[in-house]
Formats: sequence, C-alpha cells, structure tokens
Amino acid sequence: QVPVVESGGGLVQAGGSLKLSCTASADTRCISTMGWYRQAPGKEREMVAVLASDSSTYYAEDLNGRFTISRDNAKNTVALQMNSLKPEDTAVYYCNVDMFFRACPQYEYTYWGQGTQVTVSS
Repeated sequence: QVPVVESGGGLVQAGGSLKLSCTASADTRCISTMGWYRQAPGKEREMVAVLASDSSTYYAEDLNGRFTISRDNAKNTVALQMNSLKPEDTAVYYCNVDMFFRACPQYEYTYWGQGTQVTVSS
C-alpha cells in the first residue's frame, strides 16, 4: 500500500487561485507518473494533468493554460497550481500515482488519494 495524501483544497471565488499538493510514500525509483484527476457531482472522474517520470506533461484540453502541474521527484510530491478558477472547476480533486509495478513488484499499478474538495463560487 502507498499512502497518497492531498492538501490545499478549499473555497475560492471565481478568478481566484488555489494550489493543491500531494505526497506519495513510496520508493522514488518506482514511481512512474503522478497526476491529478477530478470528479464533479454527477460526472465521471476526468484527467486534469499528469506528469511522467521523464517530465512529459499532459493536460486536459479545455484548461487553456490556467493550471500548471509540477513535481519534486526527490520528495515524491506533485502540485497543481490552479489560476483563473471558474465555477465549473468545482469538483473533488484526486491525486493519482502510477508505479513501475513490473520493476517494483512490491507495489500495485496505481494508487489514489482520498480527494480534496475544490469549490469555486461565482
């Protein structure tokens, strides 16, 4: 089991900013990708941003540069800086960690945090 702990959610007005952080307690060499997903009420969970161990970065297409993902490999942390927030960004945000599970059989393929609520008021 890999504990994945998120922090930084909260309530913000439209146009404001929030920064989410996530820490995974695992062998750094075994971590493949770290990223953020979100799930709004009545909707499916969707990818927001993912950062691979080779620094490849993937963002949801409709973010228009408002969010930035960053990663500190030495600390096993990933952060999501969210600017120009909109009410439609309201969701529970989940941190996801994928492992090099074949090279590191002590781990499962993927782990999720418990989620942190982000609410953007209009």
